[in-house]
Amino acid sequence: MSETATIPLCVDLDGTLVKLDTLLQAIFLLLRRHPVCILKLPGWAARGKAYLKEQIISRVDIDAATLPYHMEFLEFLKAEYDSGRPLVLTTASNYRTARAVADHLDIFSETLASDSEVNLKGQVKLDAIQKNYPVFSYAGNEQSDFLLWDKAQEIIMVNPCTAAKKKFGSLALHVFDDRKPGLKLWLKALRPSQWLKNVLVFLPMLLAHKFTDTGTFMQAVLAFFAFSFAASTIYVLNDLFDLSADQHHPRKRNRPFASGDLSLWVGMATIPALFLLSIGLSLALPVNFMLTLLVYFVLTTLYSWRLKQLAILDVLTLAGLYAMRVIGGSFATATVASSWFIEFTGFLFLSLALVKRYSELREMASSRRDEPDNRERGYQVEDLTLLACFGAASSYIAVFVFTLYLDSSKVMELYTNPRWLWLLCPLLLYWVTRIWLLAWRGKMDDDPLAFATTDLHTYVVGTLSILIVLTAI
Repeated sequence: MSETATIPLCVDLDGTLVKLDTLLQAIFLLLRRHPVCILKLPGWAARGKAYLKEQIISRVDIDAATLPYHMEFLEFLKAEYDSGRPLVLTTASNYRTARAVADHLDIFSETLASDSEVNLKGQVKLDAIQKNYPVFSYAGNEQSDFLLWDKAQEIIMVNPCTAAKKKFGSLALHVFDDRKPGLKLWLKALRPSQWLKNVLVFLPMLLAHKFTDTGTFMQAVLAFFAFSFAASTIYVLNDLFDLSADQHHPRKRNRPFASGDLSLWVGMATIPALFLLSIGLSLALPVNFMLTLLVYFVLTTLYSWRLKQLAILDVLTLAGLYAMRVIGGSFATATVASSWFIEFTGFLFLSLALVKRYSELREMASSRRDEPDNRERGYQVEDLTLLACFGAASSYIAVFVFTLYLDSSKVMELYTNPRWLWLLCPLLLYWVTRIWLLAWRGKMDDDPLAFATTDLHTYVVGTLSILIVLTAI
């Protein structure tokens, strides 16, 4: 047995045992479930951090079973526990969170945590430890742990900050670091693959046959990136609000913020930066485009905050957001998007939004994780068949609207050989039917547009459609 095997090992929670800040996660969960509490936060904070934590944690439940633990470090702790070493959970987190974690892991002999009056951090934490354990070892990760490492018999570092590695790196007996490359995490969080949806801003220009106009094209490019940075802003915001729900999801729990691989503080700083970048690009475009973009921001924020929890209204909002890209592209390029086209895209993207919800719900059902996630959604497993019916009907209505457009006078004005365009109908029918067939069989990604970027059939349909349009022109 080693010399330190009998010395109590005091373990920090946030950033050490768990890879994220549980208080921040609780705040986002609180704001999502009880938005009015945003007005109470300043008052709670004014009464001290201990009181703030008590008020927040008393209103929400953090599921200890789904928190992103540092698995290598946790395995080490379990081995120490099996060897008979006393482990003490010592954290500035509220005692409710600490007890939930301790009860779930069942390896700690005692729990020291903050309550409504005492914020157990820094010197206060050191005093509490030394009162019970004059000789102790300590596992932590940040500058507030320096005081404890100075007094600890054994230093253990878990995903340490730069200052911690510089000052205590050579003294640490164990260092656990599982952080992933930053750029890869950033790209995953911003989801540039989802920017494909924003090519819709080019459609008004293309349908007006202005694709050879360099100035118009550059306006569309600016609109594309303005919408893309706006979308990434909302993706980050949505991921922060969805932390608890994502941690229950079999795949979404691996997202950068839900998994704890990317700091929640970094996410909070990213939101205003991306927003300002998006608005900055829109300054070079007509005022109507900026107004459309601001409405898009408001709707997507409401969607992330509340609307996505409301059945039916959530998919209608998603379809409307797709249509706003077309409208924004029309304003940016000074071209008019026909009412036919807006109606067509509205029904088509309502269908794709329903595919997304259907696939998410099917995945939750197949993994037997339906109940926890549905606390954050408005659907139940029993709704699967009905969602499929709604989605299939919407997709066929979109094709029907397209056939009405082909009989309109607008087509006669724009195309020399408009009869060729009728060949697009069977291609559209094939594509939307196949999308729903794959979703029904459980082979569809929860985002059909992301699936389309890797689907050979989609590329074939797209290529044939372009050739048909060029022939009609």
